[in-house]
Amino acid sequence: MKKSVTWILIADGTQARVLEHAGPGKGLTGVKGLEWSIPPLQSQDIDSDGYGRGPTGGAMTSGNDASKHRETEFVKSVAEALDGKAKAGEFDRLVIAAAPIALGNLRKAMSDHVRKAVVAELDKDLTNVPTPQLNKHFDGIIAV
Repeated sequence: MKKSVTWILIADGTQARVLEHAGPGKGLTGVKGLEWSIPPLQSQDIDSDGYGRGPTGGAMTSGNDASKHRETEFVKSVAEALDGKAKAGEFDRLVIAAAPIALGNLRKAMSDHVRKAVVAELDKDLTNVPTPQLNKHFDGIIAV
C-alpha cells in the first residue's frame, strides 16, 4: 500500500512554506524548494501620490491598493506552484494554515487538483512560528 503524503502550506500575503508530515510522532519537515517570500513594500512605494479633490470637494483616491494587489499575485504564484506539484503526484493531502485574507485569495487561486487534495484549513497566520512549535496548532487536524 502506498504511503499517503501530507503537505502543510503555511502562508500569509508575503511569505509561504510547505512542510511535510512524515507520520505520527515524526514531526514536520520543510519541503526543499517550496519556500517563497516577497520583500515588504517601503512606505514610499505604497501609493504616495496625492490625488487632489473631486468635483464636490471630497478627497479622491486611486482606487488601487498596491500592497493588496501584490499579495494577491504572490498567493496566485504559490497556488500555481502547488498545482504543478499536485499534477506531478508529489502529495496526496494538503492542510492549509493561512492568514484569513491570504486563505481567501488561495481559495480563489487554487486549481481543482489542489482543491481536491485539501483536507483541512486553518485561518491563522503561523508564518512566524518556528517549525518545532507548529505541532500544537495542528492537534486535532492531523496526528503530528
